[in-house]
Amino acid sequence: MAPLAPPVAAVRAAVRAALAALPEPGPVLVACSGGADSLALAEATAFVAPRLGRSAGLVTVDHGLQPGSAERADAVARWGRNAGLAPAEAVPVRVAGRPGGPEAAARDARYAALTAAARRRGAVAVLLGHTRDDQAETVLLALARGAGPRGLAGMPPVRRLDGVRLVRPLLAVTREQTRKACAALGLSPWEDPHNTDPSYARARVRAEALPALTAALGPAVLDNLARTAELLAADTATLDELAARALAAARTPPGDGPAGLSVAALAGLPVAVRGRVLHAWCRELGAAGAALSHRHVRALDALVTGWRGQGPTHLPGAIRVARRAGRLVPVTD
Repeated sequence: MAPLAPPVAAVRAAVRAALAALPEPGPVLVACSGGADSLALAEATAFVAPRLGRSAGLVTVDHGLQPGSAERADAVARWGRNAGLAPAEAVPVRVAGRPGGPEAAARDARYAALTAAARRRGAVAVLLGHTRDDQAETVLLALARGAGPRGLAGMPPVRRLDGVRLVRPLLAVTREQTRKACAALGLSPWEDPHNTDPSYARARVRAEALPALTAALGPAVLDNLARTAELLAADTATLDELAARALAAARTPPGDGPAGLSVAALAGLPVAVRGRVLHAWCRELGAAGAALSHRHVRALDALVTGWRGQGPTHLPGAIRVARRAGRLVPVTD
């Protein structure tokens, strides 16, 4: 028997570790576009999952944004069935009319389809094919946009979306390894033209920014960016836990008006924790996360630390918060 190619072994080992770490039995689904990353992930899952006593299926999302997309999605689903992934289905989505730019709209439509498929099939997790290179790109984009620690923490290995567990087994695997794994296995990945379209920020980072950084600073820059995300994710998790406790401690009873937060309790918090408390409270009040910015949180913070008798702070969703009787409270008057 010929020895297993190292890239194939690396991808399969990553998938084995991710599946073994799932806390419950049950089927999984692989999100597969047909590109090298997700194709290598799907092949590895088809190999590993049965050996761990799990069934595995495949979902490919047809965004309908390119000619022939439906036929290509059907071909990916057909490949999945031939590879032993069942069920393997192509799901069409509508991107037009969704909020945000084209990248965000396509991403939202894709994740909505994946989570719906997981619920429909009773899957305990959806596996996503993001690699170490994707993580480095995410961190660099977040840095360019002035994101805080949460943005710089990049993509988490595991998170829940609408009650569905999303797992990224390949965050320690490189894009080159997935391409070499496909070549070793005789698989022919699809090259998405959007990945090289300079109208997309991520495509520009992939084609220009990261190669320039690698040329200037050496190949370790990709590992270092991904490691930065890992370290910040751990710090962010700790700060979020502290903020959750602080939010509970700062709550005040309704009294003669609506429930709010104690200004004295907020003022005694470290800046990093107080910002998270205010952000979480804004979300509770109904402010949409996508529209809630550091400017809104800073304005709320000024009601605590820079009080000069100013009026209410306006939040997304026509929400207003004022300081009254030593409390921050939502107001309607």
